[in-house]
Amino acid sequence: MNSEELKKRTKQFAIRIIKVVEALPKTVTGRTIGNQLSRSGTSVGANYRAACRGRSKAEFNSKLHIVLEEADETVFWLEIITEIKLLPENKIQSILAEANELTAIFAKSYYTAKRNKSTNHQISKSSNLQILK
Repeated sequence: MNSEELKKRTKQFAIRIIKVVEALPKTVTGRTIGNQLSRSGTSVGANYRAACRGRSKAEFNSKLHIVLEEADETVFWLEIITEIKLLPENKIQSILAEANELTAIFAKSYYTAKRNKSTNHQISKSSNLQILK
């Protein structure tokens, strides 16, 4: 999956999250969880887009870590909605599966980017050592 496809996927995810939030009961609990879910679920796509515009590898990695945290937080809130039965489980299963998939994708991407950064750093260090010798 390329970055453009992932941008579209995370945008569709945000739209689905908004629909889930709209379906929550208009109670104190529903509004509280809805606000949290809305923030985390919609920020996945927004922060991924920001990561793609990163001016450096460090900025990309930093934003990608935020995306991972927000995706994982979204999973948390969807699990809470299911466990306290704010919405029927069958209404949440599909979006919870998508949230878990996105979390896995961004975890793998983040750790790969982080590993590549440390590998590049090690290469730079050894190259500098060769020059100094």
